[in-house]
Amino acid sequence: MTSDRPGDVPGQVELHDIENQAEPGWTPSARQRERDAYRRGRTLRSVLIAVASTAVVGGGLVAGLVSSPGWDRTRDTFFNWDVAVDAFPEVLAGFWINVKIFLISGACVLVFGLLLAVLRTLRGPVFWPLRALAVGYIDLFRGLPLILTLLLVGFGVPGLRLQGVPTDPVVLGCVALVLTYSAYVAEVFRAGIESVHPSQRAAARSLGLSGPQTLRYVVLPQAVRRVVPPLLNDLVALTKDSGLISILGAAIDAVRAAQIITAQTFNFTPYVVAGVLFLLLTIPLTRLTDYVSRRYGYLPAGGHL
Repeated sequence: MTSDRPGDVPGQVELHDIENQAEPGWTPSARQRERDAYRRGRTLRSVLIAVASTAVVGGGLVAGLVSSPGWDRTRDTFFNWDVAVDAFPEVLAGFWINVKIFLISGACVLVFGLLLAVLRTLRGPVFWPLRALAVGYIDLFRGLPLILTLLLVGFGVPGLRLQGVPTDPVVLGCVALVLTYSAYVAEVFRAGIESVHPSQRAAARSLGLSGPQTLRYVVLPQAVRRVVPPLLNDLVALTKDSGLISILGAAIDAVRAAQIITAQTFNFTPYVVAGVLFLLLTIPLTRLTDYVSRRYGYLPAGGHL
């Protein structure tokens, strides 16, 4: 291997280029330019192949769909543009309720789930009742289907007629979501806490930190950083499940609005409109999850989908 510059030693051109890339006025060697051009060519080739294969597969699927005998009826029933335009304002208004539910319940789930995880990882026999309570709670709400929790909370709590207890279906729906998802999130946090090596606690205690200080300043920062990708996955699932509050009836969210319009028009296009709105919210969150996973080493470079 030869170099364009005097004084370059064969075999050290790449190292010289890497070390001097940040220098003002630096110009790469001919060999480096060839490699950069080759990489750009391979990248462009990969993109073109991906686009072509996607177009072929997508075109085949679309052709098979539109050529099916019942396509005309299915198109008018599920993909009617006029019905979609008419239903969009009402479905969008209901969708903002889903977004608010997701934001409020998501914040509560993170706080309550972390509290449950801390209670379950407390050490010593004196904390056994708290650990048992946390384990019982997690086992209960991880085992109950979410739809049953919604029905029990949404209809059971108002039936008790307790003074000062809210009866708004949106509030009760948020409570049911928090009860269920905090159990899942608590296990994610617990996995992160237990993944921190015991030597970290020992080192913190040897420096004079108390048990709570060790948990706050040493264990939890490391634990939370390690479980960010699975936490984001749970938030994506929470986004979709916020639409289940429609079973409580009085809350006019996106799904409930679509159900009302469908009952009036006998057309299922409003459900498709609601589904598209949920996709516009969940897909960016999914891509964010992939990005965070790659950043923290959970996926290889370029690993997604």
